[in-house]
Order: sequence, then C-alpha cells, then structure tokens
Amino acid sequence: MKAAASIFLLFAYSVLGHDQHHFGDSQETWLSKYGRQVDQPFSGPLAFSHLAYARCLEDESVGFDIAVLGIPFDTGTSYRPGARFGPFGIRSGSRRQRDIRAYTLAWGNNPYEQGFRIIDCGDVPVSPFDNALAINQMEVAYSSLLARSISSKVPAWKEGAVLAKDGREHPRIVSMGGDHTIVLPILRALYKIFGPVSVIHFDAHLDTWTGYPGAVTEQSLITHGTFFYKASQEGLISNNSIHAGIRCKLIGLSDIERDESVGFHLITSDDIDDHGVPAIIRRIRERVGDNPVYLSLDIDVIDAGLAPGTGTPEAGGWTSREVKRIIRGLAGLNFIGADVVEVAPAYDHAEVTGTTAADIVHDLLSLLVSQAPPTKPNEPPRYEL
Repeated sequence: MKAAASIFLLFAYSVLGHDQHHFGDSQETWLSKYGRQVDQPFSGPLAFSHLAYARCLEDESVGFDIAVLGIPFDTGTSYRPGARFGPFGIRSGSRRQRDIRAYTLAWGNNPYEQGFRIIDCGDVPVSPFDNALAINQMEVAYSSLLARSISSKVPAWKEGAVLAKDGREHPRIVSMGGDHTIVLPILRALYKIFGPVSVIHFDAHLDTWTGYPGAVTEQSLITHGTFFYKASQEGLISNNSIHAGIRCKLIGLSDIERDESVGFHLITSDDIDDHGVPAIIRRIRERVGDNPVYLSLDIDVIDAGLAPGTGTPEAGGWTSREVKRIIRGLAGLNFIGADVVEVAPAYDHAEVTGTTAADIVHDLLSLLVSQAPPTKPNEPPRYEL
C-alpha cells in the first residue's frame, strides 16, 4: 500500500513539475510566447467596439474620417435623468463587437474595412452645473472635430459631390448621448459647414415644442423636447425633415401644425403595420432627397419592453429589428452625421438597451461608409410559410 502511494506521489510531482516548466518558463515574455495583447470581449479599456481610442479634443494631431464621440449631458431632460451615463452604457454594450469581426450579412460588409479611419474620440467634458456653458462646450467640441482634415482619400459620399460651403470633405461624427438636447449644438456646428440640413429623426416624441410650463428664462426654454423648435428659429434645419416612429400624446392638432411649420413631416409607429417597412424607407428617402442630412435616433423609438433604459419611455414602439432594417434602407443618402441618444443605463435590464444602442451605432457606421443600400445577390430563395 505504501509503495503504491509513493509511486502515485512521484507521478503527481512529475506531472506538476512538467506543467510548471512548460507554462512558467521565466525566460519567456508574454510577447515572445503569446504575441499581441488582444483583449477579450470583457477586458481592456472601455472604447467603442475596442476601437483605437484618442482624446481628440486635446490632441489636435489625431486624424480620422469618422469619429465616435460621447456627449454625457442630461440636464435638459424633462422626466428621468441619467443619460449622462449613456456613452458609458453604449460602449459597455459594444464590448462583444470589434473591428476584426464586424462583417454582417445584413450590410454585406465590414465598415472598418472600407478604407475609412474610424476611432473613438472619447467624451466631451461637459459641465453638469451650467447648461448654457455645456451647450457651448458641445458646439465648440463638435466644430473642432469637424474642422480636422480627413485621413483617407475615400469620398464621404458620391464622387464629385461638393457638399460643404468651403468645398472640402469633412470628417463625420457618430455621437452617443446624452439627452436629446445635444442635437442643438451639433446642428449649430454643422450649419457653419453645410448651411441648413435635413433631419431624419427617429423618436417617440416630436421634440418641436416651444417650451415647458415654468420656463421663464432663455436657457430654460432649451430642453430635450424643444431643441428642434429652437433650431428652426435659428435657421439651422431645412423645410424637408421627417420624424419616424412618433406615438407620444399631444395637446392636440396644434402640436402637429407647429411641427409642420418647423419643417417636419411625420411617420407614426402605427404606419409600420399599415404600410410596411419598404413604404417607410421610400417616404423618408423622398422627403430628404439629396440634401445634406443628419440622422438622430432616440432609443425610445424602440418599444419600452425592448429598450427600457431611457428617460421618457412610451409603449407601442418599433422593434430593434424594424429600426435596423429601416436604417439599412437609407444607405446612400448624403449623411453628414448621426447620433444615438437618451440611453439611461440606470433603468436598463441585463444591458439590453445598451447592447441594442451599440448595435445601432454599428449600423450607423455602416451607413456612413455605404454608397448605396446593400444588395444581396446570393440571397436564398424565399419559401412560403
């Protein structure tokens, strides 16, 4: 018995010693043995989809074609605050995404392999104490990035198209909010380069109200529900913009009349049942035409049961699949920027809202690098169900 035990111990020591020698050789470095330090989906710095990260506002030498930019502002919200953590929530939701595995069957490409330099430019350090200051900070930050020279020779839109007032190609930015107020300073920055722009606005709400009760100062009139009205007063948007997914409660038809005066037509959430996705895509494309267009997507356009992490949830919204399909159908329009806003992680469950928002940001990047809607020449035959 003792002999058998001794043999077993000798064998165990031999195996352990072999393993220690094999895996613990002090002469080897990580780089020589395992190569490049590739982060796992759950490890590494928190950059969108593990992209290259730079403090672009601080380092003016950083070049890019498309920037992902966080704008953590939420003191313009009318109900539940918390969207200042939206950029964090979207980046966290993107951890399973990465540039080396970004091909999708839906788009038929990898947006990071189309010749554009796409990086995460970090967050705008906006003030949480002074909204007037914060709005100016956002405008200056966005204008600063728009002024950079593009890194690639790939045209932003169509060959030969001159879209900016200065005749140059400019970088494009996908912003991660933040409450929807952030779009006002963004439109102010874009106006300097492009003049009035058309807006495709995915949202449950109109955001063209004149002000909330109790607003008595100029700054208090600027909120996440009034910024489009303010933008119209300043001449920042053209008269061929459009809402998609509207289902909020209104004071009455006077809200619709004012909305039309601001320059919007609307598609309601019910229209997807009555007319279908192709009709919605066609309506949006016809409305904005070839004008420079900005796409703004409030995460509450998606039904609250599928994206609960938001400040003003509304029942009866679209599914994430429907929204993603509509976005794909808009490829080829003259997009000069886009955003996903109103993600508030404190009200989320199992990160479903953050994950959905991150996937939509991926779609927006695909949208910005695509010259036309994706085609599927090898699409399998359809079967009768």
